[in-house]
Amino acid sequence: MVEPAVSAFRVEKERAHAILTLSSGESAEGCFFLASPAPHGAGRERVGDLLNAATGFFPFEIHGTRSRRTALLNRSQVVTVALSDSEAGSVPGYEVATQRTVRLDLVGGRRIEGVVRVYRPAGRDRLSDWAADPEPFRYVEIDGLTLLVNLAHVIEISEGSQ
Repeated sequence: MVEPAVSAFRVEKERAHAILTLSSGESAEGCFFLASPAPHGAGRERVGDLLNAATGFFPFEIHGTRSRRTALLNRSQVVTVALSDSEAGSVPGYEVATQRTVRLDLVGGRRIEGVVRVYRPAGRDRLSDWAADPEPFRYVEIDGLTLLVNLAHVIEISEGSQ
């Protein structure tokens, strides 16, 4: 019996459940496809890694009421990603990073209040240092929920809840 050939280009993927909010105001519930192990680094790929790794489109499995389909979504049109696990806690240095309570005012009037972690040395761990990081998607923790927020859709960032 002949075994089917396995492609050298095939990468095993894990699914990560999430709810996306798009710039149109629509939401999409479904799954990201994450590499295991991560393409750059140790451990499994995180949703934040996938979103910050490139520009353009990414595959997302959308769970409809009667069916599932895979669509290519434009990263720049994703406003927030609500994750089903506390992915932010798996970032190296999470336990020792400076915590800042923030308010983010988004395009369209939505407001997010939560906690961010600033992964910078003492003296360079201000909210402005967090905002200056080049990665567009950032973790915001809200009462046990982990959100990834696309800073391209943020109008104002304030420290402390208002």
